[in-house]
Amino acid sequence: MQDATYWAEQLNNGNLSFTERLDMIETKIAQHNPKLNALIHVDRDASLKAYQAGRKQQRLFGGQPMPLKILGQSKAGWPATAGAKLFADMKANQTAHFVTALEQVGFVPFGQTNAPEFGFKNITDPELYGATRNPWNPLFSAGGSSGGAAAAVASGMFPIAGASDGGGSIRIPASFTGLIGLKPTRGAMPVGPGEWRSWQGASINFALTISMRDTQRLFYGLRTSQPAAPYQAPQVEWTHHKASQKKQLKVAFSTKSPVGQQVSETAIQAVRNAVDFLTEQGHQVEEVDYPIDGQRMMRSYYAMNGGETAAMFADIEAARGQSVGISEMELMTWGLYQYGRKLSAATYIQSLQYWDQIAERMERFFESFDLFLTPTTAFTAPLINADLQSDAIRRNLQHIDGLSEAQAADVIYEMFDQSYQLTPYTQLANLTGQPAISLPTTVSDEGLPLGIQFMASKGREDILFQVGQLFEDCAQFRLPPSVTE
Repeated sequence: MQDATYWAEQLNNGNLSFTERLDMIETKIAQHNPKLNALIHVDRDASLKAYQAGRKQQRLFGGQPMPLKILGQSKAGWPATAGAKLFADMKANQTAHFVTALEQVGFVPFGQTNAPEFGFKNITDPELYGATRNPWNPLFSAGGSSGGAAAAVASGMFPIAGASDGGGSIRIPASFTGLIGLKPTRGAMPVGPGEWRSWQGASINFALTISMRDTQRLFYGLRTSQPAAPYQAPQVEWTHHKASQKKQLKVAFSTKSPVGQQVSETAIQAVRNAVDFLTEQGHQVEEVDYPIDGQRMMRSYYAMNGGETAAMFADIEAARGQSVGISEMELMTWGLYQYGRKLSAATYIQSLQYWDQIAERMERFFESFDLFLTPTTAFTAPLINADLQSDAIRRNLQHIDGLSEAQAADVIYEMFDQSYQLTPYTQLANLTGQPAISLPTTVSDEGLPLGIQFMASKGREDILFQVGQLFEDCAQFRLPPSVTE
């Protein structure tokens, strides 16, 4: 499969019509989507109208059709369900700033991809739409919360798909499906309307890709500084990435779980292979202890999740004039909602203050190192029917409204525990605001992909691009069969 830059050239040069490109994509959708459940909405007529309205001038991505994530990437008139059964019939009344920015660089929205309810999971299995399966093996999950986007790209339906990342939701499915997944620096991407803070800055929009040139072109095409936005990315590097490349990178690495849990041999070997490769290329590599207390980090993260969820439902209840009940949402959502209602302002503020503390700590870390290398995920994708909770946890969630704040916090930590053990490495960059990228370098003995993650100082996507380009140029990527065939 060719990347989005290739198809942009074909469209801009007139070698291919937009209708012909749509036909090609729809053929792939008909072939793959029934078994993968990646796309949950397609609108050919709207895409044709949008292309006709914007085809007067050549643009960076030439009119390439692109699916949007059903969560947080609204398109006026299209479904706006956030993967939630409560919003099953809701339509967007406005287009998100990020989607408008995608259109301005030459993408044409064409369909929407599946996501878990409100993006709370690292797998995609909303009750509203059903589970999204992994193109490498449909018995396994594509990950989440951008699981639909990952399956749409890894299956060959699209070369690029809109995605977002609030705790690893770009990088986790990238690892599970063999794609490139960049989470940009906090404040670097267009935000709004109504999404200015977006999980207190933890969540950010971007895309899943199959080439470094697409990743770089999209980042530099979208990167912005919005005066009204509460978060601003440091303008450390505002020229093309090659202007600031370093001949020798200093790379710290760790394979240990932030919470001391098991890490698969596949993940450990993926990092070891990357260390050997970087050393052979003349870069300086050093093993370090994981720099953050993972348990405290995640408790602060779940406090934010709870507070945000409670605020969201307060707005929903005010708008509808009645309360929402447990039957109107998934049990995980109910748990976070009730925990958030119990959460004190002091606990919430202390959690955000801890984010600031670890952000400062990581910036000091990057005074000594250019990059921090870990596995992206501790394991390959879980089975599609894996139960990542117990009956005991589900019972506790059903009765969480009767617990104290501290008890509820423990239930939420237990609720996420098994899923967090699969993916303990991605959340740090969300809380600190630093950029991170998952690169598809490994395939397990069982035939499932797993990525490695590089993290950098704020505003230093250029170094992530440098190392990603090195791995790509030296044939270190293990992309999906649909991409390489």
